[in-house]
Amino acid sequence: MLKDGRITMTEAPHRYTAQMADSIEQRWQQRWGAEGTFAAVNPVGPLSDGTDPADLPEKSFIMDMFPYPSGKGLHVGHPLGYIATDVVARHQRMLGRNVLYTMGYDAFGLPAEQYAIATGTHPRVTTEENVATMARQLHRLGLSHDPRRSFATTDPEFMKWTQWIFLRIFDSWYDPDAENADGIVGRARPVSELREGLRSGAIDPVVLAEQLNIELPSGWTGRSPAEASAAELEELVGAFRLAYVSDTPVNWCPGLGTVLANEEVTAEGRSERGNFPVFKRRLRQWNMRITAYADRLIDDLDRMDWPESVRSMQRNWIGRSHGAQIAFPVQGLAGTPDPNGTPDPVDGASPTFEVFTTRADTLFGATFCVLSPEHPLLADVDALPAAWPSDVPASWTDGAASPREAVAAYQARAAATGEEERTGEDRAKTGVFTGLTAINPMDGRELPVFTADYVLMGYGTGAIMAVPAEDERDFDFATAYELPVIRTVQPPEDFPGGAWTGDGVKINSANAELDLNGMDKDEAKTRATEYVTEKGFGTARTTYRLRDWLFSRQRYWGEPFPIVYDVEQPEVPIALPTQMLPIELPEVTDFSPRTFDPLDADTEPQTPLSRAEDWVEVELDLGEGPRRYRRETNTMPNWAGSSWYELRYIDPTDTEQLVDPVNEQYWLGPRTPGGVGGVDLYVGGVEHAVLHLLYARFWHKVLFDLGDVSSQEPFHRLFNQGYIQAYAYTDARGVYVPAEEVVAEADGTFTYQGEPVTQEYGKMGKSLKNSVAPDDMYAEYGADTLRVYEMSMGPLDLSRPWETRAVVGSQRFLQRLWRLVVDEETGALLVSEDEAPLPTKQAVHRTIDGVTRDMAEMQFNTAISKLIELVNHLTKALAGTGSSPREALEPLVLMVAPFAPHIAEELWSRLGHEQSLARESYPVADPQLVKADAVTCVVQIKGKVRHKVEVDPEISEADLEALVMAEPRVQQLIDGQTVRKVIVRAPKVVNIVV
Repeated sequence: MLKDGRITMTEAPHRYTAQMADSIEQRWQQRWGAEGTFAAVNPVGPLSDGTDPADLPEKSFIMDMFPYPSGKGLHVGHPLGYIATDVVARHQRMLGRNVLYTMGYDAFGLPAEQYAIATGTHPRVTTEENVATMARQLHRLGLSHDPRRSFATTDPEFMKWTQWIFLRIFDSWYDPDAENADGIVGRARPVSELREGLRSGAIDPVVLAEQLNIELPSGWTGRSPAEASAAELEELVGAFRLAYVSDTPVNWCPGLGTVLANEEVTAEGRSERGNFPVFKRRLRQWNMRITAYADRLIDDLDRMDWPESVRSMQRNWIGRSHGAQIAFPVQGLAGTPDPNGTPDPVDGASPTFEVFTTRADTLFGATFCVLSPEHPLLADVDALPAAWPSDVPASWTDGAASPREAVAAYQARAAATGEEERTGEDRAKTGVFTGLTAINPMDGRELPVFTADYVLMGYGTGAIMAVPAEDERDFDFATAYELPVIRTVQPPEDFPGGAWTGDGVKINSANAELDLNGMDKDEAKTRATEYVTEKGFGTARTTYRLRDWLFSRQRYWGEPFPIVYDVEQPEVPIALPTQMLPIELPEVTDFSPRTFDPLDADTEPQTPLSRAEDWVEVELDLGEGPRRYRRETNTMPNWAGSSWYELRYIDPTDTEQLVDPVNEQYWLGPRTPGGVGGVDLYVGGVEHAVLHLLYARFWHKVLFDLGDVSSQEPFHRLFNQGYIQAYAYTDARGVYVPAEEVVAEADGTFTYQGEPVTQEYGKMGKSLKNSVAPDDMYAEYGADTLRVYEMSMGPLDLSRPWETRAVVGSQRFLQRLWRLVVDEETGALLVSEDEAPLPTKQAVHRTIDGVTRDMAEMQFNTAISKLIELVNHLTKALAGTGSSPREALEPLVLMVAPFAPHIAEELWSRLGHEQSLARESYPVADPQLVKADAVTCVVQIKGKVRHKVEVDPEISEADLEALVMAEPRVQQLIDGQTVRKVIVRAPKVVNIVV
């Protein structure tokens, strides 16, 4: 019986409903787990099945950027990428590949620690609960992970190898002249080889320091390491290590009691978490010398299959610039030559500051210079002039009585301003005159020297030459302070004024020995760089925006460093032997970092670990008998675990080595000569385009240099999925309210608890209170429906709107699929063994052909559209026959399987197959059934469409021309005209020129 044209629930006990979906999905998930359906086979070791490595099928290593286990669990925006990688993994298995696909958890981090501080709950308890919740939600989604390979970064065995890698980096230095295994010059080498080279004189520390832009410990210039004591030599060696301790400018947040990474600081100079003020100060911190790898990190980007936008972001972050470093003599400092050029009585030399420029040719247009407030020349304000020159403009003085007073006041303001604010694009650029002048070495002009906070000491040289005619920032400053503008590039005639940053021929660019006028930019730049080098006031140089990686945090919940300090030499870090790993966190009850005054930038941090005295003070025998040591009390940042976890997925049970070389070579090794290797597909959000990916690439390259891995890159192909967005609502205060509790009124407005709210659109998440839990979707529709809906919403790399009411469309698609196979009233199989009609065969094979192409391009939304069309075709055919042909149903079920695996498995089983379809062969289209029966050929005469004819899609050009020219209508249209040319584009177009 029908009710309202449809079978009712009561009358259709075998209908595919949410309840039936739940039963099917949980049953198949249990079976997959029991049978180890998704186990990936290693060539060797415990995860091998004994197959000869040479006989293993082609591999496919697929990874998600692993999640931080939040206490809120997942919302439906999170699984978008996870479903996509699962679709790829399932499809790859059906193509016969050995697929490594699993999931781990990035479990260290500040949120768990902050929760522990607020509640007293140990971070481990919270983290393990959150991991369990997330693992349950992901498992319920039907992801085909290999559970044997899963882990959390907090697991002791994982921590052991994170600490082991740190020690490998600590025990390495970068030799810019050594060749690596791929023939690239520059690689990491063991510190023992550096020590030996320094002792023997084969390595000059001064030359090496210049190559790597490293500041040597004091007293080493002109001194031979062969004469140094063992302790002195270790101090020198320590300066070159890839992991080193130094007094480093950091983002110090007293309110949180810890150092913050740049991405954890807002544009207003406050902490993202807690909104505490953040200050720049120097603290003794661990650093990683990622700058040594800057060139390789840039150059190898072109060897990988990554989105160009991400490659561009990494290039910009590294910021490689080729140019010249120019020395500007300074006049006006106490004890130095006066403005008239009287020599210094001591050495006759003027002090100088250096400026890096990519455009040495624009020196002719420099009209002033700017020093960072932290520049060494300004460290002693008493060395500045005691009075202003008589003709100084009032705007240059900032109302101060002297340059000394003006600069001191400006430095104080700059010190209280965050870096982000200082360099903000929209912020007005201000400064004060220092009373000093610089000599332009290109033409001898005197240039006033200002100090301004938009110039940072940590970038470049901390000084700039300003060319206002060719730089918008400099032009704005020159306009505000009434400074001259000299053009060195000819702007176009219609240029309205201001700074011209485009190309043009050189003008106003000559001195007695050099004439750049009339040259283009590239020629002038090359010649000017050669000239400054020849004259000795400049050198060709390459600079980088990239800075060494700040690698320590004043937190509890992070990986401990495997480092101790001898109480007699507390400044020298000592590596613990690998047999002592892992170094685990001590049990503490107070997780909060302490500061005496959370608003005082000078407050020293006291880390949670520093109070665990029984753990910090330790007696060890490191080869010289039992001695007392102090452990390092900082912890690693949570970037550490995510910088190598792809290697642990390969060998998660290995306790003797980081990864077995045979397994690493199989899963990550280069597929072709000259390749970089790496994970075959890595999917994640674009928010990790720079830091995580840059850090992981750095660690991997060090391991490659040291021979621990055969692959040069961790991730060969990268794909950034879009976001799922949803409506959010704010009340009159601008505060977000729970979206699920908002009521849509009849007049089109919205209310929350009776009060009007404003609707907006944004990324789904807890901050906007617009999350939808996947558990709710499982209960109402089933996991397969959620999977199909998320994959059909739009192109995977674009953001898309969530609409809960639209999910039912995906459910109806699966219900129609179900009804093709199963009678909803009796449960009987609706399958015919008869041969399918030709139109059905064609529909099936054209779908196979189209879906196969879409799967290769990860165009899942269009693949699902084609599957829906095929289901609709078969549904119409079923209505006339009462059954569906097996030869049509089985390919359909196999194509649906990557998207909706549970219902596909169930239907496959009901179709009489005992084994899971997980490794069934993916359908292959018959070319004869794919091609169209006929296509429409357009006939153009004098460029206008005058006739159409149906032709074979594989017709040759000659046959098509003959057929068209024989058409009576065509002969009628050209009657009496001379045919000059016939242009044939088989099978679509014939153009007749008469």
